[in-house]
Amino acid sequence: MLFLNRVIKSGFHKPQTGELARLTTVWGDGLDAEHPLPEHPNPQMERERWTSLNGVWEYAFAPCGYPAVAWRDDLGELAMDGTIVVPFSPEAQLSGVGRRPPEDTLLVEQRTFEAPALERGEHAILHFEAVDWACSVWVNGSKVAEHTGGYMPFSCDITDALREGANVLRVQVFDPSEKGTQLRGKQRIDRGTMWYTAQSGIWQSVWLEQVPEHHIERLWIEADADDAVLTVRAKANGGNLPLEVTVIDDGAVIAEASGRATGVRIELGSVHLWSPDDPHLYDLLIAYGEDRVRSYCAFRTATVELDDEGHLRFCLNHEPLFLRGLLNQGYWPDGLMTAPADDALVYDLETCKGLGFNMFRMHIKLERERFYYHCDRLGMLVWQDMVCGGGELSAWQTQQKPTLFPGSWTGIDDSTPKGWDKLAAADAAYRREWTETTRAAVRRLSAHPCIVTWVLFNESWGQFCAGDATRMVRGLDPTRPILSVSGWYDQGTGDYQGIHNYFRPQKVWADHAKTLRARMISEFGGLTWHDPAHATCPESYGYADFASIDEWRAELRELLAGVDALEGEGLAGFVYTQVSDVEEEVNGLMTYDRRVVKL
Repeated sequence: MLFLNRVIKSGFHKPQTGELARLTTVWGDGLDAEHPLPEHPNPQMERERWTSLNGVWEYAFAPCGYPAVAWRDDLGELAMDGTIVVPFSPEAQLSGVGRRPPEDTLLVEQRTFEAPALERGEHAILHFEAVDWACSVWVNGSKVAEHTGGYMPFSCDITDALREGANVLRVQVFDPSEKGTQLRGKQRIDRGTMWYTAQSGIWQSVWLEQVPEHHIERLWIEADADDAVLTVRAKANGGNLPLEVTVIDDGAVIAEASGRATGVRIELGSVHLWSPDDPHLYDLLIAYGEDRVRSYCAFRTATVELDDEGHLRFCLNHEPLFLRGLLNQGYWPDGLMTAPADDALVYDLETCKGLGFNMFRMHIKLERERFYYHCDRLGMLVWQDMVCGGGELSAWQTQQKPTLFPGSWTGIDDSTPKGWDKLAAADAAYRREWTETTRAAVRRLSAHPCIVTWVLFNESWGQFCAGDATRMVRGLDPTRPILSVSGWYDQGTGDYQGIHNYFRPQKVWADHAKTLRARMISEFGGLTWHDPAHATCPESYGYADFASIDEWRAELRELLAGVDALEGEGLAGFVYTQVSDVEEEVNGLMTYDRRVVKL
């Protein structure tokens, strides 16, 4: 009966209407509101001439009859409601607003900035790392961009819209959260249990770059460890100029080459391999005419291969590596999905690595570039989830039935309209957005050595055509393994079988698909310890409660030791839930404010 009660409790979403208690991190306490997140947002494509536009903006909640349409329109002169600290969403404490835009309003964020001193032929490029969900961007009353998708960066050339002196930048945002079917991850307006406070608007860095007339717009860096070959490609803005690449190792130039932007190939002969124990990076200087870009790369392989005992293993550089992972939600009490500082990202990484874990499963969220950069340079493997969306989930279909009855895992064909209805993927617009965003995410993140697996769908949330999605991602990136479906309703595709098991004794599950796949426990644990002095909710949510922190620690150590022992039975690795508490879900190894490491 205890097992059944826990399963039923876990499957029901309980909306929470009460205010969250104020909880801060040490980085939020020390925030410089005039200059938040001042580091260059993209270390893989860094130029010297750039200006951060993070800081104090103005905001308004602008009433309108049809926000889903009106975000594209010129709203004209508006009375601002106050100031907001960008890049924190208005729902986040660190924004200085602390509330969600009311229904039937658009969020408007606006600031003035000085036009950069452009030399003849130069351009000003405006970058947004993420805006949730749909937005139009205006400079001095001229629309310079439209964008939909809350997790992907976008840029626009604003040169022609600039004027001397002060310029006005405005962003108009529409975000329906779970009232729409767009990609939204674990955000909910009516947060509760495993669903967290929704946010909207600008939630990652905004910056301005000055570039020559002919410049690099995008880079693709492919580091082939087996053949010790580096290939660099660029999308350039005109000029038909040579692309020049310099490879630097420990401060010394080790190779130089030039060629067409369609691909410069450099044979290095031998390379220093990257690993968590030795996260070796090579610096790159890339030139296209007068444009100069700093970047980096690393050489490593990520594969699934048979070991000497006939078990399929995850292999790094063709050597088996047992994956000891943590589910990483990427939430903070004061910044929500925006880490309050660069050092906060580093703290999570170093703390978890120090506790003996070698992998983050970045859960239903695409992070800022600097997160992956720190994983690259400090040596933390990443399994990268794609972001889910779709219609309202059925607790029975997506949580309770598959948990209670493992035999149901093969019971839904996700390639049919009937299956889409059951899995909240009936809306064609959602399926298009998921497909386009997944393509863009794989292309955007493919140069990060830390990312060693793509995870496509989680627990059937908006799942559809997993086989087709796997083939699509394999075509885009044949260098990484794929977990097609984590949890249940596995379609027998991909390189892993990923089981979620929170309630039964841990074991190596037989692969019903009878295919050659590595076997993972891709979620388990969730043991709960509620520290009221470091929590935002008086309630707690998790999968097992304990009378004392000592009992919690003893049970956790026993559980982790038991799963470690399954390596000998063919288990390739595990993902424990989770890095930190989030709101009422208090099953983290750290409290939500990161002030207490429970373990």
